[in-house]
Amino acid sequence: MNFTQLHERLRVELLRRIQRGTLSVSLLARQTGFGTSHVSGFLHKRKQLSLAALDRVLSAQHLVVSDLLPAAPGMRLRLHEGESTAVPVVSHGTALFEPKIRPSAVQWMLHLPSGIMQEFRARTTAARRTTWERYLAVESSSTDAEAMHPIIMPGALVVIDRHYNSLVRHDSDRASLYAVRDGGHLTLRYCDFLSSRLVLRPLNNSCAVTLLEIGPGSSPGELIAGRIALIINLT
Repeated sequence: MNFTQLHERLRVELLRRIQRGTLSVSLLARQTGFGTSHVSGFLHKRKQLSLAALDRVLSAQHLVVSDLLPAAPGMRLRLHEGESTAVPVVSHGTALFEPKIRPSAVQWMLHLPSGIMQEFRARTTAARRTTWERYLAVESSSTDAEAMHPIIMPGALVVIDRHYNSLVRHDSDRASLYAVRDGGHLTLRYCDFLSSRLVLRPLNNSCAVTLLEIGPGSSPGELIAGRIALIINLT
């Protein structure tokens, strides 16, 4: 990757963070000491940054050059290779917002028996299928463990299939469990769509049902990170 490509990848990553609400032009200006016009010019391709300036931006956003590289082939899920399938364990934010998994975002690799995912069907748009890496795992929160007890226990690992964000049941005889974006948080719930709302239903009846408004021109799938393909309770 040359300097121009690095420059462009950094610009795209910053715009992605701004779009998801974790960064703003003014915040980046304060973090780097640059003027807001200078930052805005870079983001809108009107200005270039020097190598020293790029270093300041990377440092301010806790990025390294390897974060901007394309995902290494070894990080992708391979279903027919070796005796196990390796799935990256990542943060909730990465699972919700990052189509491609950066090497530095991987906390560790979860090794599963080979072939365990071969029967899982995808159900999503062609665009998502080609741009989003499919499988990853996250650790369940205490809130989700309480809401989905006893299916999900505290500290459980859940494997998310991000190529399945349809509300059509994967298995006709049982409800599908989903990872859903509720504001900026990942939530594990059963889901229904009713009167322009995505209904998040817990298994534990003592926990509240959550209603998420679906705006005009939007679809429930935009809030669904993926279907929970596997649950690994460690306790």
